[in-house]
Amino acid sequence: MERVQVDILGLSTSQQSGGAYALILKEVNGNRRLPIIIGAFEAQSIALEIEGIKPPRPLTHDLMKNLLESLGAELTEITISELREGTFFATLNFNSQEIDARPSDAIALAVRFGVPIYVSEKVMEDAAFFPESDDQASPAKTTESHLTKLEALKAQLNEAVEREDYEKAALLRDAIKKIEQ
Repeated sequence: MERVQVDILGLSTSQQSGGAYALILKEVNGNRRLPIIIGAFEAQSIALEIEGIKPPRPLTHDLMKNLLESLGAELTEITISELREGTFFATLNFNSQEIDARPSDAIALAVRFGVPIYVSEKVMEDAAFFPESDDQASPAKTTESHLTKLEALKAQLNEAVEREDYEKAALLRDAIKKIEQ
């Protein structure tokens, strides 16, 4: 199976799926984006690990990592392998053995173990999209849209802090940092 390595680009609330989140994966050596709808618990678990925030007690994915390590299992990579009837399927690769998993759980473990995330080329062809390209814009227009996006994110950050929605505020802060760099 041909695969593409991806990184986590971000998490955002999904308006279409009440209470769910959209996890956006970005192709490492390309420009395609793959959105995957995940539950709030998994989104929180992924976000906390990315932020380096350690809860006082282990979350389920922390417990799974601790158990696997104590048993000597070594997670080497995860792959989002299929898309069937709108549902993504993933595999965890342990010591050359593949184990079926939900993509959200697989990614939560991947960020904890620090292993690569792959997506089959077929899934990318079926479900990925290309973002609006800034390449076709003039340099002045690119800077203008860059500032507009930055200003919009800062306004959303202020709103999230005022509403005490700190999870969203952390995600917005990260998005702002990426743009500023």
